[in-house]
Amino acid sequence: MPKRRKVGNLLALAVLSALAQRPMHPYEIATTLRAWGKDQDMEFKWGSFYTVVRNLDKHQLIAAVESVRDSRRPERTVYRITEAGRAELVDWARELVSTPEPEHPRFRAGLSVLAALHPDEATDLLRRRLDLLEGAIHRDRDALDTHLREIPRLFLIESEYDLAMRAAEAAWLRGLLDELTSGTYPGLDVWRTFHETGEMPAELTQLAERTSYDPDTTD
Repeated sequence: MPKRRKVGNLLALAVLSALAQRPMHPYEIATTLRAWGKDQDMEFKWGSFYTVVRNLDKHQLIAAVESVRDSRRPERTVYRITEAGRAELVDWARELVSTPEPEHPRFRAGLSVLAALHPDEATDLLRRRLDLLEGAIHRDRDALDTHLREIPRLFLIESEYDLAMRAAEAAWLRGLLDELTSGTYPGLDVWRTFHETGEMPAELTQLAERTSYDPDTTD
């Protein structure tokens, strides 16, 4: 189970990782995170950025070291990471790397209601997804190979992971499409009959009754 954090927004983790490099003011932190592509690595809302910075300061995970003024801009506070902040960064990284957590990708949500589509349409849509996925894999692999010529692999490991996950999804999709197009997918006839007649086949009715059975409400 994930540990309860003083500042639990993943944006806080990104801010700590930036300040672990050197002290910066908030605008510089945001610019650095965008340049690193951190908004691609983790889901967070930029609108809460300054709130996260204030909360990190409040909980002494970062500390103000000086204020700088540019004649063209308002005064800016430079922050550094504290020892407590560095410990939080390390502990959080350990948790994320070591402990699997349930995730809810949009594709999984779509698959959970795949029966709502006619199998022929589902096949066409899955084939379209595979085409797009294979194009993305090709582009990502080329980009990763290019970056690896200049950037150590350690700092591209998340891109490598993304590529591996996409390749695994593509392989699974190819197998599923092969079953759907060859007619070997279990229950395909029942699925097709449901959409072509508008009537729930007996097999699905019995399944729905079994899965909706609640022993706690039965004498």
